[in-house]
Amino acid sequence: MGGGQPQVVTTNTAPWKGQQKYLLKGFDMAERMFNDVPDYYPGETVAGFDPLQTRAQEEAIGYALGPRAQLQQAGAEQNLLQGLSGRIDPSAYNPMVDALTSNVISNLQSDVLPGIRQQQVMYQPGGSSKAQQQYEKAVADRVTAGMTKPIADMYTNAYNQAQQRAVQTAGLYPSIMSAPLSMYGAVGDIGAQRRALTQATMDADMARYQYQATAPQQALANYMNAIQGNYGGQSYQTSPGPSALDQAGQILGLAGSAAMLAGGIPSDRRIKNNIVPEGSKWKGLNVYSFNYIGDDTPRRGVMAQEAEVLYPHAVHEVGGIKFVDYGAI
Repeated sequence: MGGGQPQVVTTNTAPWKGQQKYLLKGFDMAERMFNDVPDYYPGETVAGFDPLQTRAQEEAIGYALGPRAQLQQAGAEQNLLQGLSGRIDPSAYNPMVDALTSNVISNLQSDVLPGIRQQQVMYQPGGSSKAQQQYEKAVADRVTAGMTKPIADMYTNAYNQAQQRAVQTAGLYPSIMSAPLSMYGAVGDIGAQRRALTQATMDADMARYQYQATAPQQALANYMNAIQGNYGGQSYQTSPGPSALDQAGQILGLAGSAAMLAGGIPSDRRIKNNIVPEGSKWKGLNVYSFNYIGDDTPRRGVMAQEAEVLYPHAVHEVGGIKFVDYGAI
């Protein structure tokens, strides 16, 4: 059984011709942008510490780890312990005691004792043990009045002041120690504000750079969106005509239908193969044996081209193929 070439159908749907040049321009721009990758932002992206922040950090560390804070802490602890124990340092009052003692002794020698001695001489010449007792009592009273009581009062006041200082030291020590740190913190806060402003400036520069770096891509996206759309199209279809074998197969496949439409059967010489004259006549027409192209079934009949000469009313053409209405001959 013979075969023909398969039918090939090619359909090409293209954009509207007036749109094509703009699309090609957009494709070219996209390729160039793909190959031209922008560099990373060349500037600094994170603001470093402001000089004031650095200075405040250095000063705070130096103060906390330096001798100044240690001396303050040691002094505060000493005062606190001394006040809690009730001890005072007598050596701090030695100059006052010495001055008071000197004053009392001078007063005794210059005023009190000469007076007592004069009385003893006047009333008891040669003196007596009783006079000596009076003398000693006068010295003791003067010393007690002039030295012992003032010194006792002085030490009492010193003790009370030590207690007060202990309480004050306990309350003031934290604030005294933290005062420099608070100042350094204030300086650091100012530095933080300046650093934030520097960072904001960097962020603005990066945003500007990002906009400039991506502006071509954004413009291309807007351009492609503007030229997209269904503005019509062009469709091309290539359908090569069927071969003789394809035509015969189609005709034979539709023989029954075609015969009904044309009032006959396909008898065109072009769709027949192995045509052999039998040497007989039928109503003046030669009779042949043959088979249709693509069909090996033996058949007998006339040729439409010959029948058309004698009986033109009996020959009809469908799709370029001649049919013979045997009933009309």
